[in-house]
Amino acid sequence: MSEAQIARRKAEARAAARARRAGADPALAAALVTHFPGELWGLSPVAGYWPVGTEIDPRPLMAALAGRGAVLALPRLAAPNEAARFFAWAPGDPLEADAFGVPAPFLRQAELRPKLIFAPLLAFDRAGYRLGQGGGIYDRTIAVLRADGAIAVGLAYAVQEIPCAPTDAKDEPLDWVVTELGAIRRPPPQSPAPPR
Repeated sequence: MSEAQIARRKAEARAAARARRAGADPALAAALVTHFPGELWGLSPVAGYWPVGTEIDPRPLMAALAGRGAVLALPRLAAPNEAARFFAWAPGDPLEADAFGVPAPFLRQAELRPKLIFAPLLAFDRAGYRLGQGGGIYDRTIAVLRADGAIAVGLAYAVQEIPCAPTDAKDEPLDWVVTELGAIRRPPPQSPAPPR
């Protein structure tokens, strides 16, 4: 499939995913705490995100993690072609708009290297692929942090699941997706079949 065809499939999938996500009940975000995988509770620092529009709100989960001693961070975006940088944040800390207009910690806050990163998304599949807004910032960020052993977790409403997310070579898979109905772990990569 050509790059243009993949781009077209992604654009179509994004439009449908936005409509599905817009219909989800925001109160369902509280259930993320119940379904968050036990093996991830001890990881820190944790990079969350400030919810924009109809993105599922990670703040109840972030507060629960902080209650168990996790250090929290939020992203600060500077340019479309760069990975996000993460700065320390605690509930109640003041925020300012970053280069994209998203609330972010002030630069005077400590810069952190997260071990766990929460990624917002429009759609996801059970292979761990996410469909984001299209800028590639989270794919670049996950690639950088994964090199240091970080785990990437998509947070979503269950209605955002699709059979197969359109992908290209730059798309980074998530390790987990957590919804109000449960946690989905990405299956281990399969070995290529031997030549016949």
